[in-house]
Amino acid sequence: MRVLFLSTSMGMGGADSQLLSAARELRARGHEVRIVSLTPLGPMGLEARDAGIPTESLEMRRGRPDPRGLIRLARLARRWRPDVVHSHMVHANLMARALRLVAPVPALVSTIHNIYEGGRLRMAGYRLTNGLVDRMTIVSQAAFDRFVAERIVPARLLRVVPNGVDTARFRGLPAGTRDAVRRSLGVGDEFLWLAVGRFEVAKDYPNMLRAFAAVQAQEPRAILVLVGRGSLQAETEALARELGVTAVRFAGVRSDVPEVMSAADGYVMSSAWEGMPMVLLEAAAAGLPIVATRVGGNHEVVLHERSGLLVPPSDHAALGAAMLRLCRMPEPERRAMGERGREHIRARYDLVRVAERWEGMYREVLAAKGLGLGPQLPPADAPASAATGTGGQRYT
Repeated sequence: MRVLFLSTSMGMGGADSQLLSAARELRARGHEVRIVSLTPLGPMGLEARDAGIPTESLEMRRGRPDPRGLIRLARLARRWRPDVVHSHMVHANLMARALRLVAPVPALVSTIHNIYEGGRLRMAGYRLTNGLVDRMTIVSQAAFDRFVAERIVPARLLRVVPNGVDTARFRGLPAGTRDAVRRSLGVGDEFLWLAVGRFEVAKDYPNMLRAFAAVQAQEPRAILVLVGRGSLQAETEALARELGVTAVRFAGVRSDVPEVMSAADGYVMSSAWEGMPMVLLEAAAAGLPIVATRVGGNHEVVLHERSGLLVPPSDHAALGAAMLRLCRMPEPERRAMGERGREHIRARYDLVRVAERWEGMYREVLAAKGLGLGPQLPPADAPASAATGTGGQRYT
């Protein structure tokens, strides 16, 4: 079948990463996949292109509705004729519903990636247009409960489908990877705490830095490496200087996150809110013991006292105490904690399993509409003699 992924962005976010992983997996299963981003392409969009996945942008500016974007998207949909449009994040979800009013979309699936996706106007947009979507999914049970309780999306329309992670990517790294990465970061035998994410309000890096200040005061061998970038990076760096936490390294954007995770001793997340953070799945897949705030779907990923420690959000004292406890934990106990997390991710969040659920959902929606498997059809603008292609089956 042909699947058109519509995303608000293809930058550095967890949702962008999840979309790219799903696109790769579905393409490996024989389906034709195309990615369209509302906003200009970032690193994930460029990576998708490098992987040979047709990827383009509607070149819309953030926060500025532009009807020309919908016109371009409608032209693409009429030309390429996807069987399924699968949208991700609130702006793309609303755009996909508008698309259905002006272009043929046999099946429309939308995914909510966070426990909060905006204010009253956006949620009103969901409520008013729920009738235009065939199925909505959400990445965690906590987020499901909130959207149903507040009557944003009816329960009959919504399903929990968690993010998936390519667990194989975090296994079997070349010997010596850990030591090589630690050397590149200027780390010796210190306890390396790692955090990967955008410097934005939701991630609450001030909470993390204040917690780490307490850790550093009692465990001078601890070091904190922050990977990522964002609009609040300068403020975060200034706060680190103000707090005097000299053992913080700002490592910038890295394309080798599995390798960097192999170099860490523990993973920390200080978010004020979340949906189902991809990076937490990745940290667990890498076998890292985790300290995280109990928000969104974090408690579904981190098994408290078994694969990590969960603390209340916005409580730097509790976060620091948990980090200190993990630092002082005997290494065999800490490794066992990480292994339990790894097995939990393999069993419930492996990308192959999640992709199977997506594929099954697409077929279910199409079958409910009486759309059976038919021969592969060329795009509407292709020559009449065009071959049927090899990109999987088409629904007709």
